[in-house]
Amino acid sequence: MMLSVASLPIIVFALPALLAAHILYSYFTNPLRRVPAAHPLSHFTNFWIHWVRWQAIENATLKEAHARLGPIVCLGPDEISVNCVKGGLRDVYTGGFEKSNGNYNWYDYFTNYNGTPNMFSTGGNKAHSSRKRTLSNIYSKSVVTASPALLAQTSRIMYDRFLPYLARTFDQAAPGALNIYALLSASTMDIVTGYIFGLKASSNLLDDPTELTRFLDLYNSRRSFNYWGQEFPGLTETLNKWFGYRFVPKFVEDANEDIEKWTLEMCDNAANVLQQSDMNPEETPVVYQQLSLALAKEAKKSGDNKPNLRFPVASELLDHLAAGFDTSGITLTYVVHELSKHPDIQSKLRQELLDLSRLIIPSSAPILPDPKEVDSLPYLNAVILESLRLHSAIPGPQPRFTPPQGCRLGPEEQDYFIPGGIRVSASAGLLHLNEQVYPSPEEWRPERWLEEVDEDRKKDMESRWFWAFGSGGRMCVGSHLAIYQMKYIVAALYSNYTTHIVDDTGIQQIDAYTAPPTSDKLMIRLEKHVNNTG
Repeated sequence: MMLSVASLPIIVFALPALLAAHILYSYFTNPLRRVPAAHPLSHFTNFWIHWVRWQAIENATLKEAHARLGPIVCLGPDEISVNCVKGGLRDVYTGGFEKSNGNYNWYDYFTNYNGTPNMFSTGGNKAHSSRKRTLSNIYSKSVVTASPALLAQTSRIMYDRFLPYLARTFDQAAPGALNIYALLSASTMDIVTGYIFGLKASSNLLDDPTELTRFLDLYNSRRSFNYWGQEFPGLTETLNKWFGYRFVPKFVEDANEDIEKWTLEMCDNAANVLQQSDMNPEETPVVYQQLSLALAKEAKKSGDNKPNLRFPVASELLDHLAAGFDTSGITLTYVVHELSKHPDIQSKLRQELLDLSRLIIPSSAPILPDPKEVDSLPYLNAVILESLRLHSAIPGPQPRFTPPQGCRLGPEEQDYFIPGGIRVSASAGLLHLNEQVYPSPEEWRPERWLEEVDEDRKKDMESRWFWAFGSGGRMCVGSHLAIYQMKYIVAALYSNYTTHIVDDTGIQQIDAYTAPPTSDKLMIRLEKHVNNTG
């Protein structure tokens, strides 16, 4: 039946009216309408928050929204942001909200090798817990600080690579000048992969500046192209597969493949090392060995006696090395920047480090100070904690989904019922700016961690609101290794040198989930301490 011309005006007006009615019905039946809206459109559509993310201004936008509206804000008709402990972190993260709602998992973006999952990307808590149990022991503080292999690996890297690298900078046209961000990235990568794969199979970026430049170019070239793959993975894949249209340039895919190949080579080399009859402590692939044995045992238990674990192991360990080097390298860059801006604090740290005389460039057989001795230094600890607080390497939102039955979120005096399947997130970059917990929060002041405070305030500062490594069952498994390597690197650097800023243009952190300096560099000048001749 054909429509008459007279009926067209009815259809023209009816369709918008039906659409408007649907929007209004969705609004009035959605409990999120009672949650303060970050934008007038937030209760009606996700368009606004996606526009914010596409412009790469999400962190700054959330900071402004929470400052204006309080600890819980609506970002879209099915998304909220929380910035509180009670009714926020404690419920969502310690309470074990899932990363996936069954249909969508924002963390799928972090899979490797054509979708091979790893612990971080796993949506379900049960599967995540199973994998974490195989690894949590070797990343525990007691094991990390007592590991002969890690101590031997770190000692070799500090004395044979890191300190000689610094010394060589005085042989160039501008003595002592260097991009410390690149150096710190190389150092953290070498230590992390040393623990994972053993020194014989791991990276050596400190001794290979060409490879270091190539790797950092590959790794950092991908940062600007995360949005489409994370927020619209299905659309991104469909347009590419069926229409040949790319939201993400081909070179990003090539860079990912190159990094995957590099990691796979280290895995294969570590497997070969394990076949040796004699193995020095520094050659021990601690994490690779533990993970491979655990996954093989799981496969055998399920009836698979010849499992192909090459890619599952590589996917897991690629996530470990990427997170381990990147976040620590970023944090250390801001440690150096802040210490260079505050010579008085740098001097105090130097005085504390004098007791670690063995970290001064040695003239005899080098032996690192005991890890527990380094870990116990209060001022060094305060410098690291304050840098993790003010310059979170991962300041961006960490999405979860509310349980099917729904829940109540927000502080007790103003909580809201949130239905099931709602995307909810908190951000370290916001939690660490709470003035009640961290007075003058925008100020870098290590002394705040040394001041006498009551036990409840101490818990707020050090655990409840301190979120550099997350919280709950999904808390970063490598946090103790990160602290371990950062303390040794800072101690080795400032036992031997004073640092001065040459050029800190672009030192501001990018507005993203992971936030390195905008310029990917920090140019400093080293000054030898008067008691050193190396």
